[in-house]
This record gives sequence, structure tokens and C-alpha cells, in this order.
Amino acid sequence: MIGYDSLKSRQLFLINLLRKYWNEYPLVVIMMAAVLFRLLAAIFSMGWGMLDDHYLVIESSGSWTDGFDYNAWLPGSKDNHGPTGHNLFYPGIHFLLFQFLNLIHITDPQWKMFIVRLLHGALSLITVYFGYRLAERIDGKKSAKIVGILLALFWFMPWLSVRNLVEMVSVPFLILGYWFIFKQSHQPRKILPILMAGIWFGIAFNIRPQTVFFPLGIGLIMLFQRSWRELFALSAGSLAIVILVQGGIDLMIWGRPFAEMQEYVNVCFSERTGYINLPWYNYILTLSGMLIPPVSLYILFGFATRWKRELIIFLPVLLFLLFHSYFPNKQERFIIPAFPFLILLGIIGWNHVTGSSRFWQRNHGLLKGGWIFFWVINTIALLIFTFSYSKRAQVESMHYLSRYPDIQYLVVLDKGDSPDLFPKFYLGQWPGFYSETTGSHQTDSLLFASTRKGIGKTPRFVLFTGEGTMQEMVIKARNYLPYLVYETTIYPGLIDRALHKLNPHNKNMVVYIYRNAYFYPEKIE
Repeated sequence: MIGYDSLKSRQLFLINLLRKYWNEYPLVVIMMAAVLFRLLAAIFSMGWGMLDDHYLVIESSGSWTDGFDYNAWLPGSKDNHGPTGHNLFYPGIHFLLFQFLNLIHITDPQWKMFIVRLLHGALSLITVYFGYRLAERIDGKKSAKIVGILLALFWFMPWLSVRNLVEMVSVPFLILGYWFIFKQSHQPRKILPILMAGIWFGIAFNIRPQTVFFPLGIGLIMLFQRSWRELFALSAGSLAIVILVQGGIDLMIWGRPFAEMQEYVNVCFSERTGYINLPWYNYILTLSGMLIPPVSLYILFGFATRWKRELIIFLPVLLFLLFHSYFPNKQERFIIPAFPFLILLGIIGWNHVTGSSRFWQRNHGLLKGGWIFFWVINTIALLIFTFSYSKRAQVESMHYLSRYPDIQYLVVLDKGDSPDLFPKFYLGQWPGFYSETTGSHQTDSLLFASTRKGIGKTPRFVLFTGEGTMQEMVIKARNYLPYLVYETTIYPGLIDRALHKLNPHNKNMVVYIYRNAYFYPEKIE
């Protein structure tokens, strides 16, 4: 009984201590929570979330470091025929980082990616800190506490913070831009902070061009207010950094400025219906779900009520969302830059709604119940995603094979609809890849051709993927590769298995690796 009372008293002490710090030092508590979960995500949330955050950033820059050009983006590469419309600034930063890591003898791809995740997590702390400070400056500490803890611990924030998604990486620079605008409460505003705001917005644009709607919306407001000095400073700061970075990089690589940007715009509009086409209201449903109801509805309603009071935030976010709602190609990640600002204005607006509404004052329990439900669901999702190893089978397969030298060719045979991509970055080599589904008539010709193109192009390993027995696939492959022997099996991670159960279209890849013993007689442990 004494032990129980002692434990209970310690729990009460810790709860009271946390409550004391939350009331007196909320920003410290928020930043500690943000740091903790981003560190956990950097350690445990390996792999990648979507194809773009690996293959358009890591695979390209990693190949440049090794003297190869995986995506054939650069002039002089075998399959390159000019600018491809891909931003070279952000991958270029990773190229420099990987060069530095090689210089100090950090060569293991998993360690490199841990450092990449750690740096991105640290960068995202800017969003949390200045998101809190912006909310505090606009509406005081009550709203700032909620905004800050949501930016720190919304279920997707730590997980997205350590990903290489340009939509997420651009957010801290947007927040910094707004901070330099809002840090002055007096009128007229000083020019230098507005110039700095423009520079931060320009950096965000260099990472994700669609963020142009943020400085554009602010510029429109300045235009209608006839704030010519501020408009000039904002435009000068933004244009200077865009010309210097985008124009300078393309001038150096292609001999003309904005070559990639021009091609990017052409591709966006010529292929606007070539990907995922969804109705205009899709993002309303996305926001309502991702932000977890009923709190998502609180945020959206609160955001709508602040259009007049905080037009300088409201209008750019609205323009950004209207453009993406109009544009046929829709993916959830496209609207990530709007999330922090929706949360910021949404919470401020909702606090004013509940503070002046007789209904919510009489039904405080209902409001509290909505928040309790939100935090239960959010905490479960937060823990799942923070500790998730996405695309584990693909990553671990390549990392496993990295122990073998001189892998010139691989074959992937998928027992399903289509073979998935395997990240050569984790292999540390850039071999040729043959891939085909086993249900295709091309499988036999694929294997036949691979063994008739000379000994250099004969597959060193065959990766069988999919579900169910692989025996039939193995027998067929051995007709062409008689020295094929079983090597190991790599299983998918928890998150991949869970997503597959929710939707069978999501790959639940088990990878069976077979070694061509003609080239590697013994297994390397």
C-alpha cells in the first residue's frame, strides 16, 4: 500500500511539474517535444514516404557523387536531351553534403541518410519556433500554445520533417518570411526586414516553385494598399535570390538562365492531366481527414473567419489552395506548405469563435470531448509514423547487396502488376536493372536477352518480389541462369504491411534474393 501511495505521489508531482512548466514556459516545453519526436523520427523513420522524396533528390545527388547520373538530368549524360524541368538547387545541396561526408569517410548510405534526416528535422524546428512566435504576436499566448504544440506533434509533422519532400522543406523559409513581416508592429514598416522577407520567400520558391503564391498574395495586398516601398523591397528580395540561384545554376549548367524553370512550367501544363486527376473539392476532403475531425473542422472554420483580420496570411494561403484545387493533377503532398498557416489562423480564429459563442460556452464538455478524441487518434498515428520504416524491403535489399563488389546487372521479377523501383543509392553502385512482371510474355525474352548480351551484362542477382510461392518463378529463371542459388529474404516493415491491408494496391513487397553463383561462388556474410 505504501508503494502504491509513493508511486501515485510521484506521478502527481510529475504532472504538476509539467503543468507548471507548460503554464510558465510553454515554448520550452513545445520545443523539447518537437526536438524529441524529430530525433526519434530521424533514428527510426528510415526509408522514404513517396517516390519523389527519394528518387528526385537522394538517388540523383547520390549518383552525381559517384560520378554517375541516375536520372540523366545533366548535359553530357547518355540519355539527356536537354533540361528536364527538375530543380537542381535542392538536389545540388545534397550533392555537396554527400561529397563532404565522403571526404570525412562517412560512406555507409544508412549513416548518410540518418544525417540527412537529422538535418531536415533540425530545419523543421524553425517552423515550430516561429509558428509559435507568430501566433503569440498576432493573438497572444493562449493561441500560441495550441499552435505550437500542434506544429510540434501533429501526427504527420515529425515524419514529414525528416523526409526529402520539397513541399515540406520550403515551409521553414515561408515561416521566416512571415516572421520578418510581422516582427514590426508599427507603420510604415522598415524596408530592410521586408527585403529579408522577400529573400526567405525567394529561397522557398527555389525549393518549391508553387510557393510563389505566398509572396504574390502579400504583394497584391501591398499593391492595393499602395505600399510602394514595401512592395519594391519584397519584390527585390525575392527576385534577387531567384535570379541568383535559379538563374545562376541554369546559366552555369545549360548556358542560359531559367532553362529548367521554363521546362518545368511546360511539363506541368502539358502533362497536367497525365497523373492523378481528382475533383476540385478533393483538397477540402484531404484537409478534413488529415487534420483529424472534429479539430480539422474547427481549424478550417476558424481559418475562414480570419480573412479580414489577417488578410496578409489568409489571401496567400487561399490563392495557393485555389490554384491546386483548380489544377487537375492532385497529390496530398502538394498542399503541405499550407498546413502550418491553416493551423496558425485556424486555431486563432477558432479560439475567438468559442470565446464569443454562447453555444460553445454552454457546451464546454462537447468541445473538450472533441479535443480529447483528436489527441487520442493523433497520438496513436504519431507513434506509428514516427517509428515507421517505410519501404523497408527495397532499402534493406539494396543495402544487403552492397557487400558484394562489382554488381553490373540485376534482374527484378515481380509476381504482380508491376515491378517496383529499388534504390541504388543504398547499394552504393549503379548497375543496370532489368525488371518485368512474371505474368508478362516478355519475361522469357528478358532473361534470354540478359544472358546473350555478353558476360558483362549477365545478371549477378535476381530479386523475386510479390506474395505467394516463388518456386515457379525460380525454376523459369534457372532455365537461363543455371547457377542461381537462394541468398536471403527481406521482409517489408510494419507500416508497409498495414497500408497493404488497408488498400491492396499498396505494395507489400517481400523480396527473395537469389545469387548467381557463377560470379559469386560464396555467400558474403
